[in-house]
Amino acid sequence: KWLMLNSPGNPAGALYTKDQLEGIAEVLRRHPHIWLMTDDIYEHIIFDTAFYTLPTIAPDLKDRTLIVNGASKAYAMTGWRLGIGAGPSSLMGGVRKILGQSTSNPCSITQYAGIAAFGGEQGFLKEWVATFHRRRDKVVKAINAIAGLSCLTPQGAFYVYPSCADLMGKGGITNDVDFAERLLESEAVAVVPGAAFGLSPYFRISYATDDATLEEACARIAQFCEGMT
Repeated sequence: KWLMLNSPGNPAGALYTKDQLEGIAEVLRRHPHIWLMTDDIYEHIIFDTAFYTLPTIAPDLKDRTLIVNGASKAYAMTGWRLGIGAGPSSLMGGVRKILGQSTSNPCSITQYAGIAAFGGEQGFLKEWVATFHRRRDKVVKAINAIAGLSCLTPQGAFYVYPSCADLMGKGGITNDVDFAERLLESEAVAVVPGAAFGLSPYFRISYATDDATLEEACARIAQFCEGMT
């Protein structure tokens, strides 16, 4: 059995607190047959708080913990498809065997690029996170100013996950998939409906783009929603 944690997570950008992780650790200690997979891909993109991951809080669980990470988010290397896994040798031996017979390995160019990313100068991350922080605040403020939408403030990653519940039943919109499709058709703004993540009626916006594009997108979303309220 596995418990899988992604913190901060996609799509909501929500972050587990230290107290919450300690509570999860207590549950895991009572159930030794459960292993933990902690997805720390957004560990460097954190706002207003510290990053906590369960293996550092509960080192006694390391012998049944798999940590996964990668170069896609913090180093903008999504297309390079470079992931990292760390865990007990009993597990990683099996992982290597499966990968060796399925995908073989990342190409040598990707591996050297990964060495440069993880082992190189990291000062740029502070500037990047400050930029994401500013964009987060701008998008959350803009979305919450739109009648019919509401949005919590995420603590990490680069997404917001607004609720469009108050627009259901208006303008022929019956669910978040309708909302996303109509928004794309009428305003050329692409969002991901909450149904894709198992939680409706919400939709995801990525703010990993430039300020001018975000401002234009939020203005078009506002125009779209005003036409239904």
